[in-house]
Amino acid sequence: MAQHLDFLYPSSLFITSMSLVTFLSISFFGVLEILGIHLQYSKLWNSNSRRFKVSSTAGMLLLYAPASLFGFASFAIFPESDLRSLLVAAALTIHFFKRVLEVLFVHKYSGGMVLDSAIIISLSYTLSTATIIYTQHLVQGLNQPSIDLKYPGILLFLLGISGNFYHHLLLSKLRKKDEKGYKIPRGGLFHLVICPHYLFEIIQFIGVSFISQTLYSFSFTIGTIVYLIGRSNATRKWYLSKFENFPREVKALLPYIF
Repeated sequence: MAQHLDFLYPSSLFITSMSLVTFLSISFFGVLEILGIHLQYSKLWNSNSRRFKVSSTAGMLLLYAPASLFGFASFAIFPESDLRSLLVAAALTIHFFKRVLEVLFVHKYSGGMVLDSAIIISLSYTLSTATIIYTQHLVQGLNQPSIDLKYPGILLFLLGISGNFYHHLLLSKLRKKDEKGYKIPRGGLFHLVICPHYLFEIIQFIGVSFISQTLYSFSFTIGTIVYLIGRSNATRKWYLSKFENFPREVKALLPYIF
């Protein structure tokens, strides 16, 4: 039983501390979003800010490329990995590499991004990716958990990444060439929630946590859920303020609930 607990909660003080720090720090930014203090990217960025700005494309690449590169490098850093470790590393690498490809070939950006916000998010993604993979390396060789969640996790991950990409594609089709303005999204689950891409991202990271089954992966996912709750709430308020015809029955993140 102790080994099962060791697997779920690695005994490393570093990993346990990182779990707490990551949950609190990501959740903190979610609370700030609810309070109206936003990380400066996408439609919630302040174009009048005096802080140093970069283009949205450059900023988004800074967000996702380092985590993607670490994901690829992890296969060389930890060459003797078991199946669970390989699945975790593969899922994270696929997620962030997908986001890089979307930045380059799918999304159509209109604004910019404040550099310090991009750096904060990039560090969060990269450090969390590295720590999830490192945690998996630490628990490798311990007894498997009594309830094996990795195969349901794979299904959740595939559902999440597919739904996330589909709704990103719908968003990209809202603008024609050279258009810069925002429109009310249509199609998919946009008639129920304004941020279905966030909903599927949450499903995706729950899948990663199920595959991993470590304290740190669940801490990161729960923190991410708190952040996306705050961000989606702020996004819905933004649409309500910009579009008089925005349907008020459309929720922020969870259909019919929130």
